Amino acid sequence: MVYILTLTVMTFFTSEFECKLDAKGRLVLPSKLKSNLPAASIRQIVIRKGFEPNLIIYPLNEYKKLHNKISSLNEFNSEQRKLKRNFFSSIIQVDLDNSGRFLIPKNMLSHAKINREAIICGMGNVIEIWNNKMYKKYLINDSETYSELAQKYLDD
Repeated sequence: MVYILTLTVMTFFTSEFECKLDAKGRLVLPSKLKSNLPAASIRQIVIRKGFEPNLIIYPLNEYKKLHNKISSLNEFNSEQRKLKRNFFSSIIQVDLDNSGRFLIPKNMLSHAKINREAIICGMGNVIEIWNNKMYKKYLINDSETYSELAQKYLDD
């Protein structure tokens, strides 16, 4: 009898971190986030331009889930083709060096309006990179709205 064991690799990113890009446009992934990368993503991550003016970092296991969904869209349907085109043109795979640094392409920094300082925010299964001022604009600023959204989306 043969048993097959499948393990689900979960990523778990939380908290926010203030970071600075070096002169070459590299950012150091905070060690708390780097330590939560699955083993397959220790050296490579995928960066995508976000829907807001931000960047999204995917560990390879999380990116592959999304990649499979987008790849399976129908190329003969114009809406789906546009989604595929926009998605795949907005991503890049980058390598982490031994220090956890990675280079962010200039067009991505421009999209997120990031110059020298950035906020890195853990979002559960992905990580966001923001311009400090833009990040604050996209946060919920009052506890009542926060509570209402929590009730709306988290109550059973």
